[in-house]
Amino acid sequence: MKKFFYLCVFSFVLSLQVSVKAQKIQRIEPAFWWAGMVNPELQLLVNGKDIAGLQVAIEQKAGVDLVSVMRLQNPNYLVINLRLAKDIKPQKFAIRFKQNKKTIYTYNYELKPREKGSAARQGFDPSDVLYLITPDRFANGNPGNDNIKSLKEKQDRKNKGGRHGGDIKGIADHLQYVKDMGFTAIWLNPVLENDMQEYSYHGYSTTDFYKVDPRFGSNEEYRQLCKKARSMGIKVIMDMIVNHCGSEHWWMKDLPMADWVNNQKGFLNKQYKGTSHRKTVIQDPYVAQVDVKEFTEGWFVPTMPDMNQRNPIMAKYLIQNSIWWVEYADLSGIRMDTYSYSDRQFMSDWTCQLMAEYPKLNIVGEEWFYNPAIVAYWQKDKKNLDGYVACLPSLMDFPLREAVTKGLNEKEAFFGGLIKTYEALANDFIYADPYNLVIFPDNHDMSRFYTQVNENYDLFKLGMAYYLTMRGIPQIYYGTEILMKNPGTEDHGIIRSDFPGGWQGDKINAFTGAGLTTKQKEAQAYCKKLLNWRKNNAIIHQGKLKHFAPKQGAYVYFRYHKGKKVMVVLSKNAQEIQLDLQRFKEILGKATQGKEVISGKRVSLNGKLTVPAKSPMIIEID
Repeated sequence: MKKFFYLCVFSFVLSLQVSVKAQKIQRIEPAFWWAGMVNPELQLLVNGKDIAGLQVAIEQKAGVDLVSVMRLQNPNYLVINLRLAKDIKPQKFAIRFKQNKKTIYTYNYELKPREKGSAARQGFDPSDVLYLITPDRFANGNPGNDNIKSLKEKQDRKNKGGRHGGDIKGIADHLQYVKDMGFTAIWLNPVLENDMQEYSYHGYSTTDFYKVDPRFGSNEEYRQLCKKARSMGIKVIMDMIVNHCGSEHWWMKDLPMADWVNNQKGFLNKQYKGTSHRKTVIQDPYVAQVDVKEFTEGWFVPTMPDMNQRNPIMAKYLIQNSIWWVEYADLSGIRMDTYSYSDRQFMSDWTCQLMAEYPKLNIVGEEWFYNPAIVAYWQKDKKNLDGYVACLPSLMDFPLREAVTKGLNEKEAFFGGLIKTYEALANDFIYADPYNLVIFPDNHDMSRFYTQVNENYDLFKLGMAYYLTMRGIPQIYYGTEILMKNPGTEDHGIIRSDFPGGWQGDKINAFTGAGLTTKQKEAQAYCKKLLNWRKNNAIIHQGKLKHFAPKQGAYVYFRYHKGKKVMVVLSKNAQEIQLDLQRFKEILGKATQGKEVISGKRVSLNGKLTVPAKSPMIIEID
């Protein structure tokens, strides 16, 4: 019996050694880094079967110090913490995984050289107009990647909620259209791997934070898209999500720690806890902590696990991942999804560390709320009563978007119509930097702008004139320029319909104009003219703003910079009106004439101005 016992023990030890020796490290993330970053600390998350018992050694190289090796609750993970010298040179060094002092696996880790001027990169700013693209729905440049054997969801263009085949090559192939229209930046909905069973096309359920979805292309294709865009004067903004991942993320099948995601115990017991979506709990001075916990720790939907950024390893992982993509793809900005849902202190750390690495980068956060006080709370330099400080430069101006749509659609009254837009703008005193907000008529989560204004083309023109002359950074959703619409439905699959001409065999081609209606062509030409005028207009990019309370169904405001002025008149009247210019003397001064941008006609600024019915006027003042 004793002999049998020793034989069993010997067999177990032998099998353990064999299994470890045979085991390869499955993942090291990030797989490489760069020399010369501001933060000298580098955390490596290592994944592989039963690797916790291994010893880790770093090849002796100048400037690389092994600070610690952390063994997590799950034996399939290790965390390696390194410290890099400030003056470290690009190099490769060996990370050796050992058992009983014998190396069983070696990973050659690379610190790459940074591109010249990387830290000083210029982010998107008020001189830009962003073109928002849902990659799956824009253009299919490579039908060969529509279906990937290893990924769950296949192409089905007939399914409004399915994958349609748009990809990175399709976007790259049509960058000239983007440039010709007058857009100077593209924001793509998430492009990282989303290996979900359904609705994977939208990209918001990440299953690998370091890999572009193969149905869109490869990491290298994405990097080349950014490079090509940059060579054409087009900036690229990456859509990121740190609040949640997809339930099919590789680590959800083998969680590293007991608190890797929020409500993890409930998840393992198949008990879902959703977020309350009560965003005011963050700023509420009377809030109950149970409500804060429910909002910040609840899952967005059952297929989107809420990541626990209070876990320092998770927090470091997410911060490094964001920096990695900026450096790797040479990005000009980040749009952060569901900004306020993440841990508040983590978002302060995340923004400040990103901005420390890239002081001129721009980051815009999504805080979908119509109270500007809630939105303004998150912006850099905002003086909050609770002392909260972050480094977020920009936010999506949801309050203004709501007010503009109401201002256009409502009948003119003392408390209705354009006064709604005027008074919303008057709330700018609450923001630390209103000129750096992103303004927009629509996006991928709401009705198309043409649908919002009930397919009234006159109101569409007024709205587009407003967004392209107002303070802030305009963002236009793909297809808005050709009056894409979603009548009678709020279905996201319809809102995010395919851009006509992006697929071989499309009967309508918006890239060339073939098959577009007369109204669509007119709208496209109208937007193109305004966009290209704005592109070269420093008054709109850098100018201050003065507006006058709406009267006679018309809203008048001015942009002015270094002695130059632009006057904007938005009239909802069914007939032309005579606008008494005496009211605007404080800004007009002695100006007597100007040029109207849309028509190209000269206009007199003596006495009264004739304003056409239901039309905008944009006047460059001499």
